[in-house]
Amino acid sequence: MFGLVIGSFLNVCILRIPEDFSIVAPGSRCPRCQTPIHWYDNVPVFSWLWLRGKCRSCGLAISPMYPLVELATGLLFVACYLEFGLTQTAVKWLFFTCLIIVLTITDLRVRLLPDLVNWPGFAAGLFFSAVVPPHDGTAAYLSSALFHRLPPRPVQGLLDGLLGAAFGSFLLWAVAAMYKRVRGREGMGMGDVKMMAMVGAFLGVRGAFLTILLGTLLGTLVGITSIVILYVTGWQRRLAERASRRGLGGENALRWTIASQYQLPLGTFLGIAALLVVYFGPSMMMRWSQLFV
Repeated sequence: MFGLVIGSFLNVCILRIPEDFSIVAPGSRCPRCQTPIHWYDNVPVFSWLWLRGKCRSCGLAISPMYPLVELATGLLFVACYLEFGLTQTAVKWLFFTCLIIVLTITDLRVRLLPDLVNWPGFAAGLFFSAVVPPHDGTAAYLSSALFHRLPPRPVQGLLDGLLGAAFGSFLLWAVAAMYKRVRGREGMGMGDVKMMAMVGAFLGVRGAFLTILLGTLLGTLVGITSIVILYVTGWQRRLAERASRRGLGGENALRWTIASQYQLPLGTFLGIAALLVVYFGPSMMMRWSQLFV
């Protein structure tokens, strides 16, 4: 239930932060008739079901995004409790989960990863890494190899966060620069790079690497599937027909070219991958280490 309530607040962040609106005031209201939403119509998930997805005053359809975000947040809160219990670690990953939900849905909606979420999230990641160090070990290895001694545990955690932020953001920036050099156009925005700095600050180097690996793999699979579906269903067929009549190429070739230009938000897939690393990371790390035994 606590997660459902937090999910309702995350909806406010998702809608208002990209528009530079306050997330505190005014209170929730219908975007068409501007009627304030009473508390009994603002109960997470249940009010949307009770109202059948429509505004009580004017009948405007209410996006299913609201109950879905609330429900997903509630389920992730339950998963965090089951995985980490009532601990400092749970607080860290609940905070991280909320940041990722806001970034993931915002990028999906408006293709934007706001600095107002990324930079405070980066600072919070470093703080939490000092309090609850990530299961990374990179800082300990480098300290032992270079200085032959280990720093205090909070310092190790902070260093792991800084190294993870640097590694994740630089790796993604390098991929973006290479893509632009090869394809001659932007493949991703700097928002993705900043997001990976935030993710790396929480997860460390190994977690950041796994996030990029899983996120790009998931994005590639979904992207290819989407292109094939768009082509098969005849997306932008009329545009291809007009271009073909003007002698720009065969209709089928033009349809495939148009479909292949469809872009999906990488930040959304990086967010999903980051949550997978948090909730399934320990088992993945165990299998990863077993490969080298």
